[in-house]
Amino acid sequence: RKVGKSLTDELKSKVEIMKASHNCVPGLAVVLVGTKSDSMQYVRMKKKKVAEIGFHSVDVNLPDTISQEELIAEVQKLNMDPMIHGILVQLPLPVGIDSNEVLKSISVEKDADGFHALNVGNMWLSGGDPPLAVACTPAGCIELLQRYDIKVSGKNCVVLGRSNIVGMPVCALLQSMNGTVTCCHSRTKDTAEKCRKADIIIAAVGIAEYVRGDWIKPGAVVIDVGINRVKNNDPSIKTKTGEMKEYVMKGDVNFDE
Repeated sequence: RKVGKSLTDELKSKVEIMKASHNCVPGLAVVLVGTKSDSMQYVRMKKKKVAEIGFHSVDVNLPDTISQEELIAEVQKLNMDPMIHGILVQLPLPVGIDSNEVLKSISVEKDADGFHALNVGNMWLSGGDPPLAVACTPAGCIELLQRYDIKVSGKNCVVLGRSNIVGMPVCALLQSMNGTVTCCHSRTKDTAEKCRKADIIIAAVGIAEYVRGDWIKPGAVVIDVGINRVKNNDPSIKTKTGEMKEYVMKGDVNFDE
């Protein structure tokens, strides 16, 4: 939270400078398809932060029955909107829609999530042009490590998950910082043992409390980016109206252990 507040204050200051110097307010469009609970949670968090920082914000909420062609047409409208400087399409998209085709339709200059092939390629290349944007969650992981002065160079880093959203980008970023990176996924053998040797673990596997306490060696740094909606079995966890919550959010790490 301390890091989050510092970043928020820094960004608010930069927005104020842009307004004063260039008469420009950064504009972000968030495209949400359907009503998937974890996607909606992510979008709520993003909208709250965007408002706090002072961005111009546009929400595009679409039904999960939308066709791929209709969704791409909505993205193209945002590409043409001069008030929008960044476009974020919340993933995953419903079955039947090719995420790659939708992401390709976003102008590379407005690719807020860093998922455009040009940005991904530049991120992985050693030298050359830097990406115009880096995937948000991986960038946040690296920001945390840097803010807390956690050295990555020469460290054994284990990334759990190989998604295009988190796992693969964070592997590239850690490697660019001279970390020795192991990416564990559904076909990896003996994941627990690999974690026990890690100096840094980033969990992005999407399984509630997957990482156990005895997987983590003393002194290791753990970043849990998992958000998993699970059935609540604890009657002490209640809603604001005093009723027992039906579901709770859990990370990928079992921190109680």
